[in-house]
Amino acid sequence: MADEALVKNKQVVLKNYVNAGLPKESDMEIKEKSIQLKVPEGTKDSILVKNLYLSCDPYMRNRMKKLEDSYVPSFEPGSAISGYGVAKVVDSTHPEYKNGDLVWGMTGWEEYSLLTAPGLLFKIQHTDVPLTYYTGLLGMAGMTAYTGFYEICTPKKGEYVYVSAASGAVGQLVGQFAKLLGCYVVGSAGSKEKIDLLKNKFGFDEAFNYKEEPDLDAALKRYFPEGIDIYFENVGGKMLDAVLLNMRVHGRIAVCGMISQYNNDKPEATHNLMYIIPKRVRMQGFIVTDFYHLYPKYLEMVIPSIKEGKITYIEDVAEGIESAPTALIGLFIGRNVGKQLVVVSRD
Repeated sequence: MADEALVKNKQVVLKNYVNAGLPKESDMEIKEKSIQLKVPEGTKDSILVKNLYLSCDPYMRNRMKKLEDSYVPSFEPGSAISGYGVAKVVDSTHPEYKNGDLVWGMTGWEEYSLLTAPGLLFKIQHTDVPLTYYTGLLGMAGMTAYTGFYEICTPKKGEYVYVSAASGAVGQLVGQFAKLLGCYVVGSAGSKEKIDLLKNKFGFDEAFNYKEEPDLDAALKRYFPEGIDIYFENVGGKMLDAVLLNMRVHGRIAVCGMISQYNNDKPEATHNLMYIIPKRVRMQGFIVTDFYHLYPKYLEMVIPSIKEGKITYIEDVAEGIESAPTALIGLFIGRNVGKQLVVVSRD
């Protein structure tokens, strides 16, 4: 390819901040720009990548707001949004990357990205598993499940584990990690199809559709008559309130996300926090990037389990960058089944 080659570069652009309510496809647009397939002259330690797969993740909702003091910056209206993805290096002035390298990490929602600070990138070493896995199972979602379950919750064999949003990118893995350890695992999700997946595909002991339970406290008491040791929190709101009534003494709650609250103007109040005192419950929020130093340890654990068929991973695949806004919005209405990703290019 000639050095001066200019190519078209389709991008997903945020039009304006969406501070409240459910974001819509129309809050984003596909724009076409041009990009040179070469790192600009004099730009050191940078790489130009061709994006292959993009990851749709719930935390991206908050980046559509005008944020102050957040662990992750707001998207810039008028510019391509960014997120986790899998990409191939096209040109590099960075000593650690060469043309043809496959990477996963933070990239632009566009066909090609110039990454001038590729700090949040990991080189892909294992190519004998599907590359799409690096948007989820072998990427941020996998590390989130591993960190929250093993590092935050310090689980023991035989404990009672509850996972909300259990069929999503993270939840499906937490449940399987817990089963591999010998725990009793119950998950909740929002459709019959997802409940069937949890029980028949992911090996959860039980699962229930939270939309069909008028009394969440009663539902949890039905599935956990002796209480919950570990709760992997993905949704917040009324579910968290019900869980707090059902935790066992010295229970642990890993607070990964609260997707039920992301589109609210004002977050719902939590009424049952006082129960963590007599039950001596430890409740901890965490951000996965604080634990990326454990990624090699995670791969050592999970790669053999994948190859032995002990871990199953379901992906919901949207084709083409034009489908990215619809795929992302689908997360907030439960349209996705499993890990939502977008195929930009397969080569």
